[in-house]
Amino acid sequence: MIVASLALILVAVVLLVLGLASGSSPLLVVSIGASLLAAVALVAGARQAATGRAAARGAPDSTGPTVQEGPSGIPTQHVPPTVDTGDAGWRQPPGSPVTVDAEGPVEGGAVADGYDDEPAAQQITTEQAALLARLPDEVRVVDGRPRYHLAECAHLLGRDHEPLPVAEAAELGFTPCGQCTPGTILLSESGRR
Repeated sequence: MIVASLALILVAVVLLVLGLASGSSPLLVVSIGASLLAAVALVAGARQAATGRAAARGAPDSTGPTVQEGPSGIPTQHVPPTVDTGDAGWRQPPGSPVTVDAEGPVEGGAVADGYDDEPAAQQITTEQAALLARLPDEVRVVDGRPRYHLAECAHLLGRDHEPLPVAEAAELGFTPCGQCTPGTILLSESGRR
C-alpha cells in the first residue's frame, strides 16, 4: 500500500505540473483526486505495517490493550494519573497484602524478600490492627517497602519517606515496623491497648 501511495503521489505531481503548464482545469482536478487517493493509501499502508509489527512481536490485536511507543519506537511505561482522581496516588508495597486471621496478621507471601535491611514486622493482634486503622495519626512509609514507621525510626535515615495516615497505610497493605513498634506506641498514646 505504501508503494501504491508513492506512485499516486508521483502521478499527482505530474498531473499538477501538466495542468499548470497547459492551464487545464480537468488535469488539476484529477491531480487533487490522485493526492487524496495517495493519502488514503498511505494511511492504510501505515496501519497494515503497524499490524504486521504487532503480530511479529506477539502483541495483541487492536481489540486488546495497546502499547504506547515513545520516540525511537521504545515502549513507554504507563503511569496512571494521581491528580484529581480522589486517591492519594500510593502504590501497594511489594508482595501480597497483609491478611488478618483470628490469631493476628499473616504476611501474604514473602514481603520482605529482596530487602536484607528491612526490619521484621511488628506482631499485632487483629483487635490492635482494627484499633490502629481508626487512628488519625500519621506514620512514615518508604514507597515500595512493606513497613510503616514512626517519624523517628532509625530505618528511615537516608531514605525518602512520606507521611501517610496509619489507617491508609494499613489499608494499602503496609505492616508496622518491628524496630520502632508504631502499633504499640500509637495505641498507648491514644489511651487504647
